[in-house]
Amino acid sequence: MAIDHENGLIHEADGKPRCWWCAGDDLYRHYHDTEWGQRARDDRTLFEKICLEGFQSGLSWLTILRKRENFRAAFADFEIEKVAAFTDADIERCLQDAGIVRHRGKIVSTINNAKRAIELIEKEGSLSDYVWGFRAEHRGPERLDFATLQTMATTPESTGLSKDLKKRGWSFVGPTTCYAFMQAMGMVDDHVEGCHVTVGERR
Repeated sequence: MAIDHENGLIHEADGKPRCWWCAGDDLYRHYHDTEWGQRARDDRTLFEKICLEGFQSGLSWLTILRKRENFRAAFADFEIEKVAAFTDADIERCLQDAGIVRHRGKIVSTINNAKRAIELIEKEGSLSDYVWGFRAEHRGPERLDFATLQTMATTPESTGLSKDLKKRGWSFVGPTTCYAFMQAMGMVDDHVEGCHVTVGERR
């Protein structure tokens, strides 16, 4: 495997250039090729993604990805109404589950955010319509390489989404987490230039 440090690409045995961050792990590579940056509009899927990005804070995404099926089992497949109905007993159950990240604050946040998501859906029609309303009207950088991506931990749109969600009572939704969510759900296409995965316009 060869790494092009300047452009942020890896070149692996199958001959397909990929973003550098998925190097060396089959699960990560599959996630990169088939899911990351692909447009998601289903409310359950979006809720799962933003919750998992919250759990990822301070950890590697690969850690979360390897535990994702355990998270789904622990949190009722991220069905919003089911998670919103979790009790103190469910919190304690999750804290005993070695298959997930056992962080009380993040577990409680997930339950709180499910309740807030129900409120948001009642007001906005759907989580999807609300979130996609923060899509940038302008295009991103003309050339997206490794160096450019290092400057893009947040954007005005991710900061706006973060502020509005916090006003609505959500937690663990800082601007960096919201930008990672926007990348994961396909609101922006941050595959580096030259990556074999293309999903349309960058913005």
